Amino acid sequence: MVLVLAKQILEMFLLAGVGYLLFKAGKISGEGSRTLGNILIYVSLPAVIINGFLVERTPEHVSGILLSMAGALALILVSVLISHFIFRNNPIGAFAAAFSNPGFFGIPLVIASLGREYVFYAACFIAFLNIGQWTYGVSRLTGQPLRQGFALKKLIRAPFVIAITVGLVLFATQLPLPGILKDGLSAAAGLNTPLAMFTVGIYLAQTDLKKMLKDRSLYAVSAVRLLLIPLAALGILSLFPASLNGMKTVLLIAAACPVGSNVAVYAQLHGKDYPYAVETVVISTALSLATIPLTVWVSSVIW
Repeated sequence: MVLVLAKQILEMFLLAGVGYLLFKAGKISGEGSRTLGNILIYVSLPAVIINGFLVERTPEHVSGILLSMAGALALILVSVLISHFIFRNNPIGAFAAAFSNPGFFGIPLVIASLGREYVFYAACFIAFLNIGQWTYGVSRLTGQPLRQGFALKKLIRAPFVIAITVGLVLFATQLPLPGILKDGLSAAAGLNTPLAMFTVGIYLAQTDLKKMLKDRSLYAVSAVRLLLIPLAALGILSLFPASLNGMKTVLLIAAACPVGSNVAVYAQLHGKDYPYAVETVVISTALSLATIPLTVWVSSVIW
């Protein structure tokens, strides 16, 4: 599994290189990158989530979704607490370290290493993570009390919430979808990895590489996101029985992913240091080439 993960990550970095070259060549503009982001958020990721719920409703899957929900909530709460206390004076660093990139980065790794049916166990992690970004993340960036940073109406209308709701309904009712609709969902889900990595490459093309590589705070954020938090996740997930190792691996991969690109989106939206936010994404994504396979290898030894 470790070699499969390493190969998949290398392939993803090649796609990021394509995005980098396209931006540098003027084939994709800043406006074009925002368009790619909209396709990811409103089409591709929702399709991936809904696809993940298109499994048979067995007792094992029902208990699995409940246990994955509990595990995901515990992992994200621990991530938030760790990042909050380590980066007290760095709001962007706290946001970046707390929230990984399971939707755009983790799901392709889960599919490559375990199979498409295991995406099912990542859905709750993605849901709780996005809720955390909409609430704690916005509060941390803006300095507003949590209750002021929480916009329930916007959260309910968020594409990932709608996708999870649709997915849960389909899972609960076992409503069969027409073949053409299932094929369309699969095609849209297939856009997730290339578009996400093109976006990372575009981010990289807009950064000052020399300045970025000299910024020690970026390595501190990456160390917490890629090493400390996955280590804590490994400890928490070890409390689950060995019979759930597939689910545990999915949650561990989700927790071990690099900084989520939403930190840049929210930083730009709220007038914060957008270039620095982008740099946390770029550095952590590059370093994850080594840290994710290492984390999964350690889990295979322990579990």
